[in-house]
Amino acid sequence: MAVLHADEIRARVEADFDRIVDVLNKKIALQSISAKGITADHMKQSAQFVAEELNKVGVDAHVVQSHNPDGTPGAWEVIGSKIVDIDAPTVLLYAHHDVQPVPDASVWNTDPFVGTVIDTRLYGRGAADDGGGIAIHSGALQALGDDLKVNIKVFIEGEEEMGSPSFIPFIEEHKDEFDSDVIIVADSGNWSAEIPSLTTSLRGNTDIDVHVKALHHPVHSGQYGGPILDANTLASMLIASMYDEHGDLVVPGIASEDPIGGLQRDMDEATVRTDAGIVDSYRLAGTGSLAARLWTKPSVTVIGFDAHPVEGSFNVISPETTFRLSLRTAPNQRPEEAQEALARFMVEHAPFGAEVWVDKLDNGMGWAMDPNAEATKDAMDAMEEAFGVAPVNKGEGGSIPFIPELQRIFPDAQVLVTGPEDPKANAHSPNESISLPSLKNNVITEALLLDKLAK
Repeated sequence: MAVLHADEIRARVEADFDRIVDVLNKKIALQSISAKGITADHMKQSAQFVAEELNKVGVDAHVVQSHNPDGTPGAWEVIGSKIVDIDAPTVLLYAHHDVQPVPDASVWNTDPFVGTVIDTRLYGRGAADDGGGIAIHSGALQALGDDLKVNIKVFIEGEEEMGSPSFIPFIEEHKDEFDSDVIIVADSGNWSAEIPSLTTSLRGNTDIDVHVKALHHPVHSGQYGGPILDANTLASMLIASMYDEHGDLVVPGIASEDPIGGLQRDMDEATVRTDAGIVDSYRLAGTGSLAARLWTKPSVTVIGFDAHPVEGSFNVISPETTFRLSLRTAPNQRPEEAQEALARFMVEHAPFGAEVWVDKLDNGMGWAMDPNAEATKDAMDAMEEAFGVAPVNKGEGGSIPFIPELQRIFPDAQVLVTGPEDPKANAHSPNESISLPSLKNNVITEALLLDKLAK
């Protein structure tokens, strides 16, 4: 079976690129914010737009409303297919059409819902996450046209930014429509705008609420301060006890891993410091490669803390408080196991005998790529042909819990995690953007990959 040449694919994508960018601009303008209601009309309109665009590139796509586990209406999803040969391999293309909110448009340099090109980047909410994924699928299918040699199934989700509560019931309900040999999840990113990457791993995630109590009621800090520490101080001591002097997490039972498939290139500290906006005096916590610390070693973040605001504070010893911990787990550790270990540590390390109890919250499993899969090799080859440089595999410190669920439901499918982002994309943040040259190369990559997978 003849494989299309990269130059031919590139020429087709370049001829179609204005349309691809136009799709992305229209998608940005839809303001598909799932936090404003996954069942709302604006989300249905967003799904309908995506279905229409997929129909234009040959996919028989339509909009279906999912249902939550309790039976209530869920998100507006886009599903569809293009069957070219029942004996050919089948590839499922995933992206999501919902976007993050914009809490304060004044901190943007552009209108967040008007696609705006500055230099080589297109700015707008959802430009990268995950309008870029939709644009990649649309561009790749258009580039292949009648030369497409694999069967295509699509799933464009409408609630990814809300945690995908109806994802599993929806997949189970439409199992035949998603069954495939290869699954391409276009919701991650590259090493840089110039260097492509396959995502090798994702950390899992688990949350707990920790309650700390020292008093049955507030008391005056002048009268009782000294032998009685306030609940906020006790909570801070408890939080600090999770780390050693190097800043490494030392909670027994929480696993740590090395980068999946080996470390090809470590993260550049200067770049990380600049991209994250780290103050000059701060020394990065932890030991080992920076890549491992960001991708595969566990990390805990205090994402909520009940304390009195500075404004209006007064001289009283706080009797109790609650804080929320978000634990990013090593890719292969079961989150329930890590959650239990963290909860046990909190209770056992209560400072000065304070009362400590824990509420266990949500769990999401991590994921690790199969570096030996045939589809992995095809993807690496396609990336090098499209970008002109060898890919550098990278992990992601974040979590996409539905990926291991897809792997569980379809155990024989090879999963590839790609995507439109790069370190300057600012996904979920002000001034989100996508590199247009990188977008073009990502489209070429996916078209080449689909062509290679036909064998």
